[in-house]
Amino acid sequence: MSTQPLTPPSPTIDAPRLARLVEISRVLNSATNVDELLHYIIKQAASLTDSEAASILLLDPHTRELHFRAASNSPHNTLTDIPIPLDNSIAGSILQQNRPMLIADVTQDPRWNPDVSQAINFQTKSILGVPMHDADRQAMGVLEALNKQHGRFTRQDAETLTILADIAGVAIARAQLAEALQRAYRELNELDQIKTDFIAVASHELRTPLSVIMGYVSFLREEADPALADQLDTVMDAAVHLRNLIQDMLNLRYVDAGESTLDLQPWDLGQVVRELTAVPDETAVSRRQTITTHLPAAPTPVLIDHDVMHTAFTNLLDNAIKFTPAGGQIDLRLEQRGQEAWFSVCDTGIGIPADKLEWIFKRFCQVEPALRRRYEGLGLGLSIAKDLVELHNGRIWAESTLEQGSTFTVALPLYSEV
Repeated sequence: MSTQPLTPPSPTIDAPRLARLVEISRVLNSATNVDELLHYIIKQAASLTDSEAASILLLDPHTRELHFRAASNSPHNTLTDIPIPLDNSIAGSILQQNRPMLIADVTQDPRWNPDVSQAINFQTKSILGVPMHDADRQAMGVLEALNKQHGRFTRQDAETLTILADIAGVAIARAQLAEALQRAYRELNELDQIKTDFIAVASHELRTPLSVIMGYVSFLREEADPALADQLDTVMDAAVHLRNLIQDMLNLRYVDAGESTLDLQPWDLGQVVRELTAVPDETAVSRRQTITTHLPAAPTPVLIDHDVMHTAFTNLLDNAIKFTPAGGQIDLRLEQRGQEAWFSVCDTGIGIPADKLEWIFKRFCQVEPALRRRYEGLGLGLSIAKDLVELHNGRIWAESTLEQGSTFTVALPLYSEV
């Protein structure tokens, strides 16, 4: 068996090859497409070693077999379906022994598989192979140069191919990671779109039968005796709760559609705040909560989509009502701070842990464990409010003390016609 270890005692690469390796390294570090990267590597490997062809075999971590990923003498990926075992193969020996090898005459080596040559109609005579390593110096594949065109493979060829293989191994691993991240990102986007579409369809489909139910309950409530009326009130409360959940899901359409749906007009923000308490909230009334509005004497002009901002403010008020106990106080405050309008909802509710103040603005967030929650809801209200405020170039944040209450503040740019 004509295997030569080719372990050089000292560098012998000439200046021109070093310069080319530096340029190749620059190109490899900027490449992100794995297939293009592989074909560039084998082209440079063949050129640097004056070989007829070159190939790259990568290790499958699951099967522990090598597979051809690129070969300059196989333009149509003929070799990709031919697995190369680690045992009793030339490439497998290079990988397992983790060192360069020169096979001067493959026909004299029992590890050579002639099926490879037959599959691509290429006669392999000699092979110079080196292991490829990733950033952690783990062997991940083999880079081979086939059939030296002039003379025999030299020590300089082995050193050159070794350096190229290590540069290439890191670049390939990085490009594979980049492609995996891109695939994961696309899959997440697809899943997010599926979720959004499902929420939109389900919300619209639920709204119609719910309206019918609430209409009949209201009709029956007017005709019912006191005992039955109490039961119908319970049904109506559950229907109202379901309606609120559906409305939360529908409000996601504003966020997912983005700025394209906004109808921006000048508004006095004080008018939007007054509308919040124009009709007493049934839940607040039943809990004997006091809602007080504090507005400045002068108008507070802002450029907003009225319906969208009303939705955001309503979500903040509903959140305060939900988490404030019976007999509690809720204050709605509007003031000008510099070039901004600040709207705050202050309550005397249960408060929020300090480490949850940012987290509560995430979709479907619930401070309490899902299976032990005392407060109903999907956890969408605050996240929707945040997204809608940010669509208006505003900010929103929360301050809270446990068992004393919370304050949610929205800051919006003041509007000036000048």
